[in-house]
Amino acid sequence: MSIKADNLSKNYLHFRVLVKLSFEIREGTCFALFGPNGAGKTTLLRILATLLRPTEGSFELLGMDGVRDKAKIRESLFLISHGSYLYDDLTAIENLHFTLSVRGADISPQKIKSSLDRVGIGAFGNLKSRYLSAGMKKRLSIAKALLINPKILLMDEGYASLDEKGVGMLNGCIREMTRNGTTVFMTTHERYRAAEVADRASILINGALQDLPLEKLAGTDAIF
Repeated sequence: MSIKADNLSKNYLHFRVLVKLSFEIREGTCFALFGPNGAGKTTLLRILATLLRPTEGSFELLGMDGVRDKAKIRESLFLISHGSYLYDDLTAIENLHFTLSVRGADISPQKIKSSLDRVGIGAFGNLKSRYLSAGMKKRLSIAKALLINPKILLMDEGYASLDEKGVGMLNGCIREMTRNGTTVFMTTHERYRAAEVADRASILINGALQDLPLEKLAGTDAIF
């Protein structure tokens, strides 16, 4: 099992955001998490990214304990979140080189150029990231994921800032990564876009998870 949670709960002071969540996600699948603003989707994602500790319960990633083994887990994990986490004075290519070197990866310049072409910003590789638009920065984060090829990819509103071509590009990357065994866990409000790639979906409401049939993602009725 790629991701497993057992009675996972998270409190902020006296407010309980997550209430005894238990779920399992298999390797090579795409899981889409929906829910209203403030439901706790980002909190759950940050726990799975080993950036937050749960108040109660436990979770495992790749068979390793999410709290005790977080340093080892991070070697096989990549998070695309709201922030771009780029160095403004480095070019797109230099940002990729830096991220890969920190993770101990040795990737050829040709593969780096290929990844930038794949996400549609190959012509901007030598441009400092401070001059990239929000959508271009998101594409650069996707290029990082392609190069790192993590066993688990977490995405917080992965479609945000992307235009129509960018959405198609991201969904193509998700399909390719899941075929190669990567588990993708995404939070999103874009149900029609997620319906194209999700193998499973759930809604987080009042701190609890409810399974969502995939056919409802393409329906017209509100889901929350």
